[in-house]
Amino acid sequence: MITVRSLCLLLVVGVLLLSPLGVSATVNDDKYDGNIFVLYGGNGSLVPPRVTLQQSLEELHRPALLFFYVDDSADCKRVTPLLNQVQLYYSKLVSIIPTSVDSLIADKATAKYYGGLVPQWVLVNTDNEVVYNYEGLPEPADLDKALRSVLGIEIPSPMAKLKNDSPFFNEFNR
Repeated sequence: MITVRSLCLLLVVGVLLLSPLGVSATVNDDKYDGNIFVLYGGNGSLVPPRVTLQQSLEELHRPALLFFYVDDSADCKRVTPLLNQVQLYYSKLVSIIPTSVDSLIADKATAKYYGGLVPQWVLVNTDNEVVYNYEGLPEPADLDKALRSVLGIEIPSPMAKLKNDSPFFNEFNR
């Protein structure tokens, strides 16, 4: 004879077996999965940015790389590994400022550089001049060249040898 307790246990086990386990985040859709830097780049240290554009230029006297994104864009998800490489090789020399397009209303100083599409990369030199502006997934060698140009560095970083087809952080965890 089946007891109420056995029936409840059977129901709970059935629900657990039929429900999807884990996160269903995927890099190839425009669904909001959470913070793209944590999920797809394995790096939550980029957001919130540590400095503003004004602080970078006026107080630190450092060029700034503005990265415009939204968390629910497949294209933005795909570029997070490259932004992590920029942080790895250039974070001591360039301020990296990821900026959610959803928050641009509050940040008028940064908003003037936004062109309307994401992802967008804007490199601003210490004179507040745009020296690199790219929408989409740039070639790592081109981005590296722009960064080296604004910094006066001749030798390419290892980032310049990367390809845009590297695995994403959450693909290692499947």
